[in-house]
Amino acid sequence: MNLHHFNKQYEQVMHSGGPKDKVNRELADLMSQMEKAFKIPMMASPKWEKENRAVIALYRKISMSRSL
Repeated sequence: MNLHHFNKQYEQVMHSGGPKDKVNRELADLMSQMEKAFKIPMMASPKWEKENRAVIALYRKISMSRSL
């Protein structure tokens, strides 16, 4: 899967109008999928983030969209 696919999924979840708990679960699942697809490190890695700016930007956008 490419970044465009994940962004499209994000937009669908955010515009679904579903209950907050469902949206949060779907966003968490999307983040997990991204972690696997792009091998996002568990600990912050400035080198990895510099090399994958678009990926980490979308990942953080999804993270900030969750209501915990």
